[in-house]
Amino acid sequence: MTRVFSGIKPTGHLTLGNYLGAMRRWAAVDQHQSDALFCIVDLHALTVDHDPARVRRLSRQAATLLLASGLDPQLCTVFVQSHVDEHTRLSYLLECVATDGEMRRMIQYKEKVARERVRGGSVRLSLLTYPVLMAADILAYATDQVPVGDDQTQHVELARDIAVRFNQRYGHTFVVPRATPPQVAARVMNLQDPTSKMGKSDDSGPGIVYLLDEPDVVRRKIMRAVTDSARDVVYDPEARPGPANLLEILAACTGGNPSELSGVYETYGALKRDTADAVVEVLRPVQERHRELCTDPGYVEGVLRDGAERARAMARPTVDAAYRAIGLLPAAEAEDAGVGAAVPDIGVTA
Repeated sequence: MTRVFSGIKPTGHLTLGNYLGAMRRWAAVDQHQSDALFCIVDLHALTVDHDPARVRRLSRQAATLLLASGLDPQLCTVFVQSHVDEHTRLSYLLECVATDGEMRRMIQYKEKVARERVRGGSVRLSLLTYPVLMAADILAYATDQVPVGDDQTQHVELARDIAVRFNQRYGHTFVVPRATPPQVAARVMNLQDPTSKMGKSDDSGPGIVYLLDEPDVVRRKIMRAVTDSARDVVYDPEARPGPANLLEILAACTGGNPSELSGVYETYGALKRDTADAVVEVLRPVQERHRELCTDPGYVEGVLRDGAERARAMARPTVDAAYRAIGLLPAAEAEDAGVGAAVPDIGVTA
């Protein structure tokens, strides 16, 4: 089967964008049609200033929401990145293959560096190198496909380049992965700034619908969404991003087409009401299942423990092969103490 790997970073509460752009497809398609691994990439959350307790809390919440969204541990592997040492074992090897120039060309790195310079600060070294860790996340599992949005395609391309370079220099070791972008709602935009992605790391709550928002909160946020001064409802993402964002959200929730839906509405008020109702209905089963799982934390812990064991078993052969290929001396295995081992003299002499 085709192997799929995808991860979600616990840097904020998961959003409608995370669900429509990724999680729903993971549950409906990927876990059924592929050998799928879904990872809470908690090590990536350490590249910026963070509260340790919050990272732990958000990691557990993300795992619970992945299961609430429909991921079945009998069909796929759900685990936490830091629970599988092979990620960091492989990351350093890949740093020895990647280049400084490649890291500094990463768009997210350049944007965050520019923001910090304006503030008179600097970024952590891990922010520069984390795309290599992301490549290790992917390559350790002989991944064929990586479901990502447009903003992450560059990182998958880096993983491809590193895999090809490693294979050419040290012998064929890695499967070369490819990005598979979602077909619809790849990027749900911020309701208050429809030119920006609805990101979970953004604290501007009024523009973000969180998966655990109460129905009244969801409706209030959508009814206050930014549109424009035009009177007609037209789907034009470039010229009219506000209405287009609402139409894309409605289409993703109902299975419709944004362009066709634009002809149904004469006012923004009606469009907002129907979009709010559709979002509430889509989130309802996820929230109900989340409440059930929160009453049984031992179940979630068991899923993550079993998932880490399966992930480790899948990753270790590839990572061990990479260690041998790059020239590292294999560690000697300990002798079986019960076969031919000398028994030490532990007697006491007077």
